[in-house]
Amino acid sequence: MPGSPYVRPVIIIVMGVSGCGKSTVGRLVAGQLGFEFRDGDDFHPAANVAKMRAGTPLDDADRKPWLEAIATYMRITHNEGRGAVVACSALKAAYRNILLRHEPWVRFVHLTGPREVIAERLKARAGHFMPPTLLDSQFATLETPPDAWSEDLRRTPEEIAASIVGRVRNSQG
Repeated sequence: MPGSPYVRPVIIIVMGVSGCGKSTVGRLVAGQLGFEFRDGDDFHPAANVAKMRAGTPLDDADRKPWLEAIATYMRITHNEGRGAVVACSALKAAYRNILLRHEPWVRFVHLTGPREVIAERLKARAGHFMPPTLLDSQFATLETPPDAWSEDLRRTPEEIAASIVGRVRNSQG
């Protein structure tokens, strides 16, 4: 990447349950690093969006083509020598494995916080297909990643983004 201080491109996945701030934080991080931002929701097939709008949780079969589409985007982006930030729930270890978890150029950032705080955020959010009624299913699905960078969502998005950018820069040497 011209003008970039990085030795190799990195893909950052900002993960967590719906309403934790993945897209907001992801956009800030991408902007500060000069990376492309992509919202994982944009990779969902129409059938998945319809299912969630109806209040029905997705199952693993629903999620597989969605995760594979994100992984394909990540590979192409990395192979083209570009960095990117992707907002994606990535709730289970198996999902993170599809998302190239073991590639050295992939970094997961887990936004964590109390269910009550996230529920309030979901209630205040307008224009999103994910209803607050599915939050419990998200927490039930979540397998906390031991290998992700953890960030507390009770801090401001700007504070979280600054922390992530610092970690990326430190890890790139």
